[in-house]
Amino acid sequence: MTTPRPNGDSVARLAACFAAGAIVAACGAGTPSVTRAPYRADSGSLAVHCGTLIDGSTDEPRHDVTVVIRDGRIVALAPGRSPQQDLRRLELDGYTCLPGLIDMHTHMTELPQDEADLRVFYTRTRDEAQAIGVANAGATLSAGFTTVRDVGTYIAWTDRILRDSIDRGDVAGPRMQIAGFYLTIPGGGGDLLVPGVPESAIPARVRVGVTRGPAEFAKRAQLAVDGGAGLVKVIASGAVLAYGGVPDANEMTREEIAAAVAVAHAAHLPVAAHAHGAQAIKDAILAGVDTVEHASYIDAEGIALAKARGVALTMDVYNGDYTDTEGRRQHWPEEFLRKNFESTEAQRQRFTAAHAAGVALIFGTDASVYPDGLNARQFPIMVQRGMTPMEAIKSATSLAAHFLGWEDRVGRLAPGLYGDLIAVQGDPLADIGRLQDVAVVIKGGLPFKLPALP
Repeated sequence: MTTPRPNGDSVARLAACFAAGAIVAACGAGTPSVTRAPYRADSGSLAVHCGTLIDGSTDEPRHDVTVVIRDGRIVALAPGRSPQQDLRRLELDGYTCLPGLIDMHTHMTELPQDEADLRVFYTRTRDEAQAIGVANAGATLSAGFTTVRDVGTYIAWTDRILRDSIDRGDVAGPRMQIAGFYLTIPGGGGDLLVPGVPESAIPARVRVGVTRGPAEFAKRAQLAVDGGAGLVKVIASGAVLAYGGVPDANEMTREEIAAAVAVAHAAHLPVAAHAHGAQAIKDAILAGVDTVEHASYIDAEGIALAKARGVALTMDVYNGDYTDTEGRRQHWPEEFLRKNFESTEAQRQRFTAAHAAGVALIFGTDASVYPDGLNARQFPIMVQRGMTPMEAIKSATSLAAHFLGWEDRVGRLAPGLYGDLIAVQGDPLADIGRLQDVAVVIKGGLPFKLPALP
């Protein structure tokens, strides 16, 4: 049997498809191709047929739906295989489609092994941090997280460099809302003091947000705003992964937190408060913060206050396992390991209590304390500790988008929002662990991960 040779017209059509960065069904092939940097962000047009679709906001999945994306934005969710003759098509009959996931607590330009010796930040250059960030961004996007909130970096503004590189299309990665640096007291959870190292030997670029007093914290918050931060991060209590810190002890005062909140809110930016301790959590909420990070020792009064004030908790209930195993293997400081052991189960019990009370719980992992790309390991813990699978999914989609202030951009599959879509085989509502094996990642209508062709 003789195989037909393509004529000139068909060759021209195929060449045009390859030039556009995709192979399309109309050209005789089944799927688009994966986007490579450099690219024009949020420029993709694509029709994605989903066997099942979870839109991120409603409780019931839909079946046999086509998501139509044009110029980076969703324009329609159409029933069946809606014909879109001018668009590339992606057939996902055996998959469940979801909105791109959101991680509300990451540190994208850092590495887990940094915790073994924090002095690495004294000598790490911004170029080196950018290289780490590029790798982390790719791993995070490939895992299905198309948006992240980077809640602080020791080397000031390395998160901004990464964000801007992604926005330009120079780097494949998630959308980023960034803090730029931590606001913290001298010797606090965001200050990079290491025993045996004199303060005079510590570079200023890792202490940009270190200060005291309401007036000075207001100035540092304004510095973050003016520098292009998308949120302000305050360190209200001691930290687990910091020398000398007591997680259950207050650090910033309520007045200092309130001064930073006033500046951020005047610029229409949210404030995230690192707070493990019960009193620090209450002080942060009463000072007006929008989210509380970790919340390991929140008490009943704090839970009631969070619910009454509409403050969300970002409780990183997986990473204690990584720290207790890999952290020991990597010889992290014994102080860090002890505080992690003391706080992990306490935090998980309070997660259950906060969920039962109806507090908003948003998905955040502290990624880079454990490897970026493993973010979805947290979903099973959230379900084990009281959430339904749909609640866990919403915590990383529409609910997270609300507390980002990006409800008009991400978090749902709906017309007008960015064409950020992921897909997994099978049913994540029956097995939330399926979100750890994302097969398809589309961001702004551009495919960044696709199933392997047969």
